[in-house]
Amino acid sequence: LYGIGDRQIEVMASKLKNKYKVEIELHKPRIAFRETIRSKSQVQGKHKKQSGGHGQYGDVIMEFEPSGDLSTAYEFAERVVGGAVPKNYFPAVEKGIQECVKAGPMAGYPVVGIKCTLIDGSYHPVDSSEMAFKTASVLAFKKGFMEADPVLLEPIADLKVTCPDENSGDVMGDLNKRRGRVSNMTAIEGGKQFIEAEVPVLELYGYSTALRQITGGSGEFEYVVSKYEQAPGDVQAKQIEENANRDD
Repeated sequence: LYGIGDRQIEVMASKLKNKYKVEIELHKPRIAFRETIRSKSQVQGKHKKQSGGHGQYGDVIMEFEPSGDLSTAYEFAERVVGGAVPKNYFPAVEKGIQECVKAGPMAGYPVVGIKCTLIDGSYHPVDSSEMAFKTASVLAFKKGFMEADPVLLEPIADLKVTCPDENSGDVMGDLNKRRGRVSNMTAIEGGKQFIEAEVPVLELYGYSTALRQITGGSGEFEYVVSKYEQAPGDVQAKQIEENANRDD
């Protein structure tokens, strides 16, 4: 179940308990952070396993750097010379990248804006396989990502608030506490103010209740997620810690 504001959720939970004798747990929604990198790294990923008969061997050297495009997860390229890694293994290397960007090494959030380039490696004529090169690619990604100045990006919302004139100061003060940046404030008819601001989605939890309390129930708001920005260090640390403790 989800609802607009805490009050709506609480009413639904109460109905379920009183009418159907069903108790539910309420949790804060998980915010859709993203992971990316800010610098360049070059690493080796090597997967070598021998267990009787054919073994497994895959070896890649890869570069990781920002792609400059946060709207896509990754770009894959290769500039292998001399057949160090046969072309038929390139798709397997990219599959490893595809698997890794779904849940990044920092906190398990999707990865965006990364360029991955296969530059070198080695293979074994008998033991090499697509699976071995995919595994080597995964090893390289996890290591290379963490060596390339990784950061968490948080979603930023364009927030629009309508409130009585006399409450506008308190509304602005509350937005400042929520790391909000007010971009415009316009007087409108009916003795009200129309406030536009950019606010991290993380800070909008419980905002409907707060606005109702500030304005005596006469304030209204709407928002849409517009972009991603690097989260402050304390926010990143908290998210990494919380996700490390998650059961799922």
